[in-house]
Amino acid sequence: MSDDVSERIHAARKEAEHMNEEIRQNREQQNDTTFKQACEELNVKDLPRCAMRVRRTLRGHLAKIYAMHWSEDNTHLVSASQDGKLLVWDGLTTNKIHAIPMRSSWVMTCAYSPSGGFVACGGLDNICSIYNLRSNDVPIRVCRELNSHTGYLSCCRFFDDRNIVTSSGDMTCILWDIEAGSKVSEFNDHNGDVMSVSLIPEKPNYFISGACDATAKLWDVRSGKCCQTFQGHESDINAVHYFPNGQAFGTGSDDASCRLFDIRADRELIHYTHDNILCGITSVSFSKSGRYLFAGYDDFDCNVWDVLKGDRIGILRAGLYHYARGEFQYDHPLIHPIRCSRNRHNQQTNSDRSWRRTRR
Repeated sequence: MSDDVSERIHAARKEAEHMNEEIRQNREQQNDTTFKQACEELNVKDLPRCAMRVRRTLRGHLAKIYAMHWSEDNTHLVSASQDGKLLVWDGLTTNKIHAIPMRSSWVMTCAYSPSGGFVACGGLDNICSIYNLRSNDVPIRVCRELNSHTGYLSCCRFFDDRNIVTSSGDMTCILWDIEAGSKVSEFNDHNGDVMSVSLIPEKPNYFISGACDATAKLWDVRSGKCCQTFQGHESDINAVHYFPNGQAFGTGSDDASCRLFDIRADRELIHYTHDNILCGITSVSFSKSGRYLFAGYDDFDCNVWDVLKGDRIGILRAGLYHYARGEFQYDHPLIHPIRCSRNRHNQQTNSDRSWRRTRR
């Protein structure tokens, strides 16, 4: 009996692989040009070499900074550190506005709500903690703890002040009602730890996720179903980020490549690699114009890519610092900070990267 079941499973896998190959071939037949060819036909000019310098340095954390997120006003940001503090900053003045003690110092993600009234964080405690910045408590205390994941919390992002989506090492994403403190929908389709999610105001009913099964998925929060699955990476996807117009998204993976996927075409448009880059990507973000793609790498550098032509046009050196997940606000006239974490010993980096594998 067991042999018969194994044979049926093996036959089903072969049939699925055959169907996937047919789909890939059909897509290739429809692909009449490439990004680079289109740029040449349209005479798109090359971007100048990207030269950036430090505009602000935000000092205050006493240990490794593992997450940051910008407010939509492009002035305030929140950072989470292993010193057990969640700090809210004014990026222009570099002043600390709030210092919030976290439930657990083993934090992996944080988020700023679109209204600027709430922040959230989570990590190895498996809980998404919500803080109301309008509270009169000093220090600010947690107002909601969202507890349903059975694995570490890898990423969280607010839809609005009432709803937040979280991703986890338990291979699921969850949409929460913050006021009720309850789960609205659970999204189950990944076959590996879900490492990152991305939202965009132009698409309020959808979000993108990337996972260690080397796939990215588009989800509809109304139905709770996966609408599209995007393949192409050969290893874990650590970061996803929507393109500014909401019709595409970028990914960063342990296979040392970033890729741009078009949602309408349901396929990869271009990938960003270099012969000298052999390490994984931990963070990706587009500039506001969408022409620049910033990616943080395990070799402590941030590479800047021309989105249209796929050329590397700059390298931001981090020195003794290791880039993890963060967001970039290039095209902003005043502030361009990039989150990095203290890493004076390589052992720290290796231990950080093993976090998501602790519950496999």
